[in-house]
Amino acid sequence: MPITASQLDRAALSRSRQSRFSGTGRNLFDVTVPSHSRRRFRPARTGALLLVLTVAMATLGVAACSDVIERRSEAEVDPSALDKEVTMPISAVVTTVLNAGEQPRSLLRRAIAVGHSQQVTLHTVHHIEQQINNQTSRDFSPPTVTIPLTATTCSDGVDLTLGTATSSDPDLAQQLQSADGSHAGFAMSEVGAITALRMAATPTTSDTARAALEQAFYQAVYQSIAFPTAAVGEGAVWTVRQEVGAGVPLEQVTTATLTKRQGNLLTIGLNVTQTPQSNLWALPNNAGALNIIDYAMHGAGTITVDLGLPLPVSGAVTVGGTQTFRDPHSAVLVSQNTSTRVQWGR
Repeated sequence: MPITASQLDRAALSRSRQSRFSGTGRNLFDVTVPSHSRRRFRPARTGALLLVLTVAMATLGVAACSDVIERRSEAEVDPSALDKEVTMPISAVVTTVLNAGEQPRSLLRRAIAVGHSQQVTLHTVHHIEQQINNQTSRDFSPPTVTIPLTATTCSDGVDLTLGTATSSDPDLAQQLQSADGSHAGFAMSEVGAITALRMAATPTTSDTARAALEQAFYQAVYQSIAFPTAAVGEGAVWTVRQEVGAGVPLEQVTTATLTKRQGNLLTIGLNVTQTPQSNLWALPNNAGALNIIDYAMHGAGTITVDLGLPLPVSGAVTVGGTQTFRDPHSAVLVSQNTSTRVQWGR
Protein backbone atom coordinates (compact mmCIF):
# COMPACT_ATOMS: atom_id res chain seq x y z
CA MET A 1 0.00 0.00 0.00
CA PRO A 2 1.48 3.38 -0.99
CA ILE A 3 2.20 6.02 1.65
CA THR A 4 0.17 9.13 1.01
CA ALA A 5 1.38 12.67 1.64
CA SER A 6 -1.26 13.16 4.32
CA GLN A 7 -0.06 10.09 6.20
CA LEU A 8 3.52 11.43 6.22
CA ASP A 9 2.33 14.85 7.35
CA ARG A 10 0.35 13.42 10.24
CA ALA A 11 3.28 11.23 11.32
CA ALA A 12 5.73 14.14 11.27
CA LEU A 13 3.31 16.42 13.13
CA SER A 14 2.61 13.76 15.74
CA ARG A 15 6.34 13.27 16.36
CA SER A 16 7.01 17.00 16.64
CA ARG A 17 4.56 17.23 19.52
CA GLN A 18 6.29 14.60 21.65
CA SER A 19 9.15 15.29 24.04
CA ARG A 20 11.30 13.50 26.54
CA PHE A 21 10.87 16.44 28.89
CA SER A 22 7.21 15.55 29.39
CA GLY A 23 8.44 13.15 32.06
CA THR A 24 6.85 10.09 30.48
CA GLY A 25 10.19 8.39 29.90
CA ARG A 26 9.23 7.68 26.27
CA ASN A 27 11.99 7.46 23.72
CA LEU A 28 12.34 10.60 21.62
CA PHE A 29 11.61 8.64 18.47
CA ASP A 30 8.46 6.79 19.56
CA VAL A 31 5.61 7.05 17.07
CA THR A 32 2.09 6.09 18.08
CA VAL A 33 -0.02 4.47 15.36
CA PRO A 34 -3.78 4.32 16.09
CA SER A 35 -5.24 0.82 16.36
CA HIS A 36 -7.39 1.24 13.26
CA SER A 37 -4.29 2.35 11.31
CA ARG A 38 -2.33 -0.68 12.45
CA ARG A 39 -5.04 -3.01 11.18
CA ARG A 40 -5.30 -1.17 7.88
CA PHE A 41 -1.53 -1.12 7.24
CA ARG A 42 -0.66 -4.58 8.55
CA PRO A 43 -0.20 -6.16 5.07
CA ALA A 44 2.47 -3.56 4.26
CA ARG A 45 3.70 -2.99 7.81
CA THR A 46 7.42 -3.29 7.13
CA GLY A 47 7.73 -0.80 4.29
CA ALA A 48 5.13 1.73 5.44
CA LEU A 49 6.02 1.82 9.11
CA LEU A 50 9.74 2.10 8.49
CA LEU A 51 9.29 5.00 6.09
CA VAL A 52 6.98 6.85 8.46
CA LEU A 53 9.52 6.38 11.23
CA THR A 54 12.22 7.76 8.95
CA VAL A 55 10.26 10.98 8.53
CA ALA A 56 9.64 11.23 12.25
CA MET A 57 13.28 10.68 13.13
CA ALA A 58 14.53 13.11 10.51
CA THR A 59 12.45 15.99 11.82
CA LEU A 60 14.47 15.85 15.02
CA GLY A 61 17.87 15.80 13.36
CA VAL A 62 20.72 13.52 14.33
CA ALA A 63 21.46 13.52 18.02
CA ALA A 64 22.39 10.87 20.54
CA CYS A 65 19.58 10.38 23.01
CA SER A 66 19.76 8.30 26.16
CA ASP A 67 16.86 6.59 27.86
CA VAL A 68 18.42 7.31 31.24
CA ILE A 69 16.27 9.85 33.08
CA GLU A 70 17.23 11.34 36.40
CA ARG A 71 14.84 13.48 38.42
CA ARG A 72 15.53 15.73 41.33
CA SER A 73 13.62 15.18 44.55
CA GLU A 74 10.71 17.42 45.47
CA ALA A 75 12.94 19.06 48.05
CA GLU A 76 15.35 20.20 45.35
CA VAL A 77 12.77 21.56 42.91
CA ASP A 78 9.92 23.85 43.85
CA PRO A 79 6.82 22.25 42.23
CA SER A 80 5.13 25.62 42.03
CA ALA A 81 7.92 26.99 39.83
CA LEU A 82 9.48 24.16 37.84
CA ASP A 83 8.61 20.78 36.40
CA LYS A 84 10.77 17.78 37.28
CA GLU A 85 14.33 18.05 36.02
CA VAL A 86 15.51 15.58 33.41
CA THR A 87 19.18 14.79 32.82
CA MET A 88 20.56 13.16 29.67
CA PRO A 89 24.18 11.99 29.40
CA ILE A 90 26.18 13.14 26.38
CA SER A 91 28.63 10.83 24.66
CA ALA A 92 32.29 11.27 25.54
CA VAL A 93 34.79 13.09 23.33
CA VAL A 94 38.39 12.30 22.43
CA THR A 95 40.72 15.16 21.45
CA THR A 96 43.94 14.81 19.46
CA VAL A 97 46.41 17.60 18.71
CA LEU A 98 47.56 17.62 15.08
CA ASN A 99 49.57 20.84 15.27
CA ALA A 100 50.49 22.55 18.54
CA GLY A 101 50.72 25.97 16.87
CA GLU A 102 53.07 28.84 17.52
CA GLN A 103 54.77 29.91 20.72
CA PRO A 104 53.78 30.90 23.32
CA ARG A 105 51.64 27.87 24.10
CA SER A 106 49.36 27.23 27.04
CA LEU A 107 46.48 25.04 28.13
CA LEU A 108 43.09 26.28 26.98
CA ARG A 109 40.96 26.19 30.11
CA ARG A 110 38.03 28.27 31.28
CA ALA A 111 38.79 30.16 34.49
CA ILE A 112 35.45 31.32 35.83
CA ALA A 113 34.38 32.00 39.38
CA VAL A 114 31.28 30.16 40.56
CA GLY A 115 28.28 32.44 40.24
CA HIS A 116 29.62 34.45 37.31
CA SER A 117 26.91 35.10 34.71
CA GLN A 118 26.69 35.78 30.98
CA GLN A 119 23.90 36.95 28.69
CA VAL A 120 23.83 35.17 25.33
CA THR A 121 21.29 34.13 22.69
CA LEU A 122 21.08 30.70 21.07
CA HIS A 123 19.54 30.51 17.58
CA THR A 124 18.98 27.20 15.79
CA VAL A 125 17.78 26.36 12.30
CA HIS A 126 17.10 22.81 11.08
CA HIS A 127 16.17 22.14 7.45
CA ILE A 128 15.07 18.84 5.97
CA GLU A 129 13.74 17.91 2.55
CA GLN A 130 12.68 14.36 1.81
CA GLN A 131 11.98 12.51 -1.41
CA ILE A 132 10.52 9.01 -1.72
CA ASN A 133 11.56 7.33 -4.96
CA ASN A 134 10.74 9.75 -7.78
CA GLN A 135 8.00 11.60 -5.95
CA THR A 136 8.17 15.34 -5.49
CA SER A 137 10.54 16.40 -2.75
CA ARG A 138 8.78 17.66 0.38
CA ASP A 139 9.87 20.04 3.11
CA PHE A 140 9.60 18.79 6.72
CA SER A 141 11.70 21.54 8.30
CA PRO A 142 10.74 22.45 11.88
CA PRO A 143 10.47 26.15 12.80
CA THR A 144 13.55 28.10 13.82
CA VAL A 145 14.00 28.75 17.54
CA THR A 146 15.76 31.65 19.29
CA ILE A 147 16.40 31.40 23.03
CA PRO A 148 17.80 34.23 25.18
CA LEU A 149 19.85 32.72 28.00
CA THR A 150 21.38 33.78 31.27
CA ALA A 151 24.27 31.40 31.88
CA THR A 152 25.61 31.14 35.44
CA THR A 153 28.63 29.04 36.33
CA CYS A 154 28.30 26.40 39.01
CA SER A 155 30.70 23.86 40.49
CA ASP A 156 30.18 21.26 37.73
CA GLY A 157 29.18 23.31 34.71
CA VAL A 158 26.67 25.93 33.67
CA ASP A 159 23.12 26.69 34.83
CA LEU A 160 20.88 28.30 32.22
CA THR A 161 17.80 30.42 32.79
CA LEU A 162 15.63 30.79 29.70
CA GLY A 163 14.13 34.10 28.71
CA THR A 164 11.20 34.41 26.31
CA ALA A 165 12.06 32.20 23.37
CA THR A 166 10.77 33.04 19.90
CA SER A 167 10.21 31.12 16.68
CA SER A 168 9.63 31.64 12.97
CA ASP A 169 6.28 29.88 13.46
CA PRO A 170 3.66 32.11 15.17
CA ASP A 171 1.91 29.18 16.87
CA LEU A 172 5.15 27.82 18.31
CA ALA A 173 6.24 31.33 19.31
CA GLN A 174 3.03 31.67 21.31
CA GLN A 175 3.60 28.33 23.05
CA LEU A 176 7.21 29.14 23.83
CA GLN A 177 6.08 32.06 25.97
CA SER A 178 4.92 29.53 28.56
CA ALA A 179 8.53 28.30 28.89
CA ASP A 180 9.81 31.70 30.07
CA GLY A 181 11.79 31.13 33.26
CA SER A 182 12.51 27.46 32.56
CA HIS A 183 15.92 26.15 33.54
CA ALA A 184 18.49 24.07 31.71
CA GLY A 185 22.14 23.30 32.23
CA PHE A 186 25.32 21.70 30.94
CA ALA A 187 27.66 19.53 32.98
CA MET A 188 31.14 20.11 31.62
CA SER A 189 34.53 18.44 31.84
CA GLU A 190 37.85 20.17 32.51
CA VAL A 191 38.47 20.56 28.76
CA GLY A 192 35.06 22.15 28.20
CA ALA A 193 33.32 19.08 26.78
CA ILE A 194 29.61 18.89 27.64
CA THR A 195 28.99 15.61 29.47
CA ALA A 196 25.30 15.99 30.33
CA LEU A 197 22.29 18.10 29.37
CA ARG A 198 19.61 18.81 31.93
CA MET A 199 16.35 20.72 31.76
CA ALA A 200 13.50 21.66 34.07
CA ALA A 201 10.69 23.33 32.18
CA THR A 202 7.99 25.32 33.90
CA PRO A 203 4.81 23.29 34.56
CA THR A 204 2.89 25.38 32.02
CA THR A 205 5.28 24.58 29.16
CA SER A 206 3.48 22.66 26.41
CA ASP A 207 4.84 19.43 24.96
CA THR A 208 5.39 21.17 21.62
CA ALA A 209 7.44 23.93 23.25
CA ARG A 210 9.45 21.41 25.25
CA ALA A 211 10.24 19.40 22.13
CA ALA A 212 11.41 22.54 20.32
CA LEU A 213 13.64 23.58 23.22
CA GLU A 214 15.01 20.07 23.54
CA GLN A 215 15.93 19.96 19.87
CA ALA A 216 17.61 23.37 20.04
CA PHE A 217 19.75 22.39 23.01
CA TYR A 218 20.74 19.04 21.49
CA GLN A 219 21.84 20.80 18.33
CA ALA A 220 23.91 23.22 20.43
CA VAL A 221 25.49 20.42 22.46
CA TYR A 222 26.66 18.44 19.45
CA GLN A 223 28.07 21.51 17.72
CA SER A 224 30.05 22.61 20.78
CA ILE A 225 33.84 22.32 21.01
CA ALA A 226 36.21 20.73 23.49
CA PHE A 227 39.76 21.96 24.10
CA PRO A 228 42.87 19.79 23.71
CA THR A 229 44.61 18.31 26.72
CA ALA A 230 48.02 19.68 25.62
CA ALA A 231 49.28 23.25 25.54
CA VAL A 232 48.70 25.01 22.21
CA GLY A 233 49.23 28.39 20.57
CA GLU A 234 47.87 30.37 17.62
CA GLY A 235 47.59 28.21 14.52
CA ALA A 236 47.02 25.04 16.58
CA VAL A 237 44.88 22.32 15.04
CA TRP A 238 43.14 19.55 16.96
CA THR A 239 40.36 17.05 16.35
CA VAL A 240 37.39 16.20 18.56
CA ARG A 241 35.85 12.76 18.00
CA GLN A 242 32.41 11.93 19.35
CA GLU A 243 29.63 9.42 18.68
CA VAL A 244 26.49 11.36 17.81
CA GLY A 245 24.17 8.71 16.36
CA ALA A 246 21.04 7.18 17.83
CA GLY A 247 19.73 4.30 15.69
CA VAL A 248 23.01 4.15 13.80
CA PRO A 249 26.42 4.96 15.28
CA LEU A 250 27.82 8.09 13.65
CA GLU A 251 31.35 9.26 14.31
CA GLN A 252 31.53 13.04 14.24
CA VAL A 253 34.99 14.48 13.77
CA THR A 254 35.39 18.20 14.37
CA THR A 255 38.68 19.71 13.27
CA ALA A 256 39.32 22.91 15.23
CA THR A 257 41.87 25.58 14.33
CA LEU A 258 42.86 28.32 16.77
CA THR A 259 43.05 31.13 14.23
CA LYS A 260 43.49 33.98 16.72
CA ARG A 261 44.06 34.58 20.42
CA GLN A 262 43.89 37.90 22.27
CA GLY A 263 44.24 37.16 25.97
CA ASN A 264 41.21 35.07 26.96
CA LEU A 265 39.42 35.69 23.65
CA LEU A 266 39.77 32.79 21.20
CA THR A 267 38.65 32.63 17.58
CA ILE A 268 38.26 29.01 16.50
CA GLY A 269 37.52 27.75 13.00
CA LEU A 270 35.57 24.49 12.82
CA ASN A 271 35.26 21.82 10.15
CA VAL A 272 32.81 18.97 10.83
CA THR A 273 32.29 15.56 9.20
CA GLN A 274 29.94 12.73 10.16
CA THR A 275 30.56 9.14 9.08
CA PRO A 276 28.24 6.18 9.77
CA GLN A 277 29.91 3.24 11.49
CA SER A 278 27.27 0.80 10.25
CA ASN A 279 25.34 0.23 7.02
CA LEU A 280 22.04 -0.14 8.91
CA TRP A 281 19.79 2.38 10.61
CA ALA A 282 18.13 0.50 13.50
CA LEU A 283 14.65 1.83 14.14
CA PRO A 284 13.28 2.10 17.69
CA ASN A 285 11.02 -0.40 19.42
CA ASN A 286 12.38 -3.27 17.31
CA ALA A 287 10.55 -1.86 14.27
CA GLY A 288 13.23 -3.06 11.88
CA ALA A 289 16.02 -1.30 10.04
CA LEU A 290 16.78 0.70 6.93
CA ASN A 291 19.81 0.11 4.75
CA ILE A 292 22.09 3.15 4.50
CA ILE A 293 22.87 3.59 0.82
CA ASP A 294 24.59 6.95 1.05
CA TYR A 295 25.47 9.29 3.91
CA ALA A 296 27.45 12.48 3.40
CA MET A 297 27.38 15.15 6.09
CA HIS A 298 29.90 17.92 6.60
CA GLY A 299 29.99 21.51 7.73
CA ALA A 300 32.02 24.46 8.91
CA GLY A 301 31.88 27.59 10.98
CA THR A 302 33.69 29.93 13.35
CA ILE A 303 33.06 30.61 17.02
CA THR A 304 34.49 33.11 19.47
CA VAL A 305 35.10 31.86 22.98
CA ASP A 306 36.01 33.90 26.06
CA LEU A 307 37.82 31.74 28.62
CA GLY A 308 36.29 33.99 31.27
CA LEU A 309 32.72 33.15 30.21
CA PRO A 310 30.86 29.82 30.25
CA LEU A 311 29.36 29.85 26.72
CA PRO A 312 30.51 31.03 23.28
CA VAL A 313 30.35 34.78 22.80
CA SER A 314 29.44 34.66 19.11
CA GLY A 315 29.73 32.58 15.98
CA ALA A 316 27.87 29.93 14.03
CA VAL A 317 28.34 26.38 12.76
CA THR A 318 26.36 24.84 9.88
CA VAL A 319 26.37 21.10 9.15
CA GLY A 320 24.48 19.61 6.22
CA GLY A 321 24.40 17.02 3.51
CA THR A 322 22.46 14.17 1.98
CA GLN A 323 21.41 10.70 3.07
CA THR A 324 19.74 7.87 1.19
CA PHE A 325 18.02 4.92 2.88
CA ARG A 326 16.37 1.80 1.46
CA ASP A 327 13.67 -0.34 2.97
CA PRO A 328 15.21 -3.85 2.66
CA HIS A 329 11.74 -5.36 2.17
CA SER A 330 10.87 -3.24 -0.84
CA ALA A 331 12.44 -1.16 -3.60
CA VAL A 332 11.50 2.10 -1.87
CA LEU A 333 14.27 4.69 -1.47
CA VAL A 334 14.12 7.62 0.94
CA SER A 335 16.46 10.51 0.13
CA GLN A 336 17.00 13.40 2.52
CA ASN A 337 18.75 16.74 2.23
CA THR A 338 19.35 18.20 5.69
CA SER A 339 21.20 21.01 7.39
CA THR A 340 21.52 22.33 10.94
CA ARG A 341 22.78 25.78 11.94
CA VAL A 342 23.67 26.71 15.50
CA GLN A 343 24.39 30.38 16.15
CA TRP A 344 25.50 32.22 19.29
CA GLY A 345 25.25 35.96 19.82
CA ARG A 346 23.63 38.79 21.74
